[in-house]
Amino acid sequence: MPTDSSILTEAEAEAIKQLEQILNPENSQLKLAAANGEEMTIPDSVCCVLRQVVQAMASGKNVSIVTHNPELTTQQAADLLNVSRPYLIKLLEQGELPYIMVGTHRRVKFEDLRKYKQQRDTKRRQLLDELIAESQELGFYQ
Repeated sequence: MPTDSSILTEAEAEAIKQLEQILNPENSQLKLAAANGEEMTIPDSVCCVLRQVVQAMASGKNVSIVTHNPELTTQQAADLLNVSRPYLIKLLEQGELPYIMVGTHRRVKFEDLRKYKQQRDTKRRQLLDELIAESQELGFYQ
């Protein structure tokens, strides 16, 4: 089974379109039927997530599912920030991002990582806006 959702066969793409219709919010009380005939009602929370995944895939987007552990390893945190692990360690050691020690291993709380990423992204947007404004004033950016 492909892990990259951009690699879909025609049959899979058609099945996803059908799933999108079935998962319409108006259709309530969806059930899962196993090959042995056992049935189970799918909880609303699972339907909501499934609906989001199927809608994204139907519109041609790649989908990744990330579990949100309260504490992340340095590699997991680096992956979520899309930076190298050594760079993340540097951020930790400089006090840019809080961490805790579990034995001899550093752990980053997911909530701290989310806040850092949000602040970083906001700062980047502000700097980009300033750069665009300066470029416009100098006539470089039309």
